[in-house]
Parts: sequence; C-alpha cells; structure tokens
Amino acid sequence: MSNIAQSEIIADVWTVDPDGHGDQRGRFYETYRRSWFPLGREMVQGNRSDKAAGAVVGLHYHLHQSDYWLCPRGIARVVLHDLREGSTTEGATQHLEISGDNCRGVFIPPGVAHGFASLSDLTLTYLVDSYYNAEDELGVAWDDPQIGADWGVTDPILSARDQNNPLRAHLPEGRRPYIGLRT
Repeated sequence: MSNIAQSEIIADVWTVDPDGHGDQRGRFYETYRRSWFPLGREMVQGNRSDKAAGAVVGLHYHLHQSDYWLCPRGIARVVLHDLREGSTTEGATQHLEISGDNCRGVFIPPGVAHGFASLSDLTLTYLVDSYYNAEDELGVAWDDPQIGADWGVTDPILSARDQNNPLRAHLPEGRRPYIGLRT
C-alpha cells in the first residue's frame, strides 16, 4: 500500500511514497491514481523534462492547472510556494526531494508555485490536468527573498524566462491565484 500524505506545510499539496514490488527481474511501482487526491481531475497530458546537474526550473505557477511530478532518474530538489490568496497556508514555502531512488510523487494544485533544481542529471516526468495554455503559464522570481527558496545548488543554470520572472510582490493584478479559482 502506498503512503499518501497531505503536506503539513502547504494545503492541497500531496506526496506519494509508493510501495515497490519486485523480484530478480526488477521492481514495479504504482505511481499515480486520481482517487488519491481530493482536487484530482483527469490528467490529460504527460510531459518529460531532462536536465543537467545544476539546472533550476521555476518558479512557475498556474491559475487553472494541477501537476503531478515524478523523478524516475536522478535527484530533484522541489521548491513549492503557496501564492493563493485566502489559503490557510498562503506564503508558505516547502522543499522536498524526489528521485529515482525514493520514487516519490508530488501533486501540486493550481496557485502553488513550483520549481526544481537538478541535484544530478535527471529526468522529471509530469502529468497535467489541462492541455498546454500559454495564458496559464505564469512565473515568480526563483530568488525572491520573500519566498526564501533553498535550491541546493550554488551556481544555478537558468532559462531567460526564469531569470526575468517578477517578484511575488509585483505579480500583476488578475494573475494572482486565490482559493476557489479553478475552471
């Protein structure tokens, strides 16, 4: 039986530590069930991200989309930050590691900013419950002191997009998430 737990730091974030079953051929893990997550909807798109050690991705957020992340190869330091106005955990930041060794999955609801640092070369896979929509691809500064992220890397490799995201205090009106905003 997999261990499914709601975060004690950010409401509506869930982690899954699956039980593995194996024999001389290898191991098997059940990594995802929609029924595990109260906010879970049908996942409609799967994505894969391969990153070199030292890469930092994020912080990104969506107003309408949930993500479910797994790291089948390597080690990722995940950073989550609750941007949702009206959330009981608004402003909270959480760090956790997901890896090929621990097989941990993490469910990220809309309005929770998310990113990861590659602590090694890695592959991250993620399921999403909405098709890609450029209007719902938002970001906040990865190094915002108000968020206080600890990425676990000293010389991060960043995309141009991630270098130019605004501070949390400067998120534009209409692009700030709040509890209940989901269609």
